[in-house]
Amino acid sequence: MDFRDTIDEAEFRAGLRRWLADTLPADWAQRPPTFGQQLEERRAWTRKLFEAGYAGLTWPIEYGGAGRPYSHQAIFLEEAGRVEAPEHIGVIGLGMAGPTIRIHGTEAQKKQHLSAILSGDTIFCQGFSEPGTGSDLASVSTRAELDGDSYVVNGQKVWSSWAHIADYCILLTRSDPAERGHGGMTYFLLDMRTPGVEVRPLRQITGDPEFNEIFLSDVRVPVEDVVDVPGNGWNVAMTTLLNERGTLGFALTSHLEGSLRRLVQTIKAVGAADDPVVRDTVASLYIELEGLRYTNFRSLTTLMKTGAPGPEGSVSKLCWSETNQRLTSFALELLGTEAQLDGDGSLWAGFWQFQQLRSRGNTIEAGTSEVLRNIVAERLVGLPRSR
Repeated sequence: MDFRDTIDEAEFRAGLRRWLADTLPADWAQRPPTFGQQLEERRAWTRKLFEAGYAGLTWPIEYGGAGRPYSHQAIFLEEAGRVEAPEHIGVIGLGMAGPTIRIHGTEAQKKQHLSAILSGDTIFCQGFSEPGTGSDLASVSTRAELDGDSYVVNGQKVWSSWAHIADYCILLTRSDPAERGHGGMTYFLLDMRTPGVEVRPLRQITGDPEFNEIFLSDVRVPVEDVVDVPGNGWNVAMTTLLNERGTLGFALTSHLEGSLRRLVQTIKAVGAADDPVVRDTVASLYIELEGLRYTNFRSLTTLMKTGAPGPEGSVSKLCWSETNQRLTSFALELLGTEAQLDGDGSLWAGFWQFQQLRSRGNTIEAGTSEVLRNIVAERLVGLPRSR
């Protein structure tokens, strides 16, 4: 494979770099890392991305996208990560809800939601996980009962990132109680303002209420908000999860590359640059980073050939989340007693403290490490199923 940019890709990269240099707030990297404190900045940044044509680069033009090739999306993620630019505020809409609606949604659903996702006017959350079900999506028990021209939904969802600010939820339910496992599921686009929807934020160890519980009590969802057809929710959900993991690789690698740069700066700041153990650890982390980068290229090749991401995304998410934990833990080790400080008294105003605490959730969200290892073993390595 030739990893060099084509003429078209090089022109796109150069233009993007100029735009980022001209548009990105100069002090963004020094701002507090918490989600809540950056919320309004991310809303404004999302609008700028949309107006400049950098939101939904590969999405069809008729739905607000740019209709560009997948390689341009990869370049955007690389360059945005290189300068530590803020993320689009609607990451679930971009990576999960939007692609699912494009594939399975009605024309009315596409017109209502796709452009609004790109502009940041509509924020989506995910209603898949439930208390007591762990990562077993087939055991979903939230009920949806047809009553005239709407479904009445009752149940509870948990670990719903950004549900406290979301306008809509991609909701997976059990619509046929006689079915078990993968059958009898229906997938909805739930308006979070519907009566009977209650969101209770769960404050994380970082102090942010990023995750949430969603309680659904006799919530009426119109039949036109069903995605695909009733009973086919499992297949629709698999599209969602495949896109979630399949498009994450380049973004995660860019984040890791930025963290590694900060780690090197931290090493120099504490005077540990000549320590052979420190240098060996940095070399090991760099090897992990490059391994992720080339795995992403394999995934990009699959995406460009088939139009759908392959299972390599599970490798990227698994390796990134565990490497990121090791990197942030090592950074705190380097800080010594200063690692006990948080805020203005510590390096980068508590950046490493926040990142280490947040990294604990990275090995759970978007598939636990244990589940992802099973996916890699079965779908990539070809080992027999564990059960």
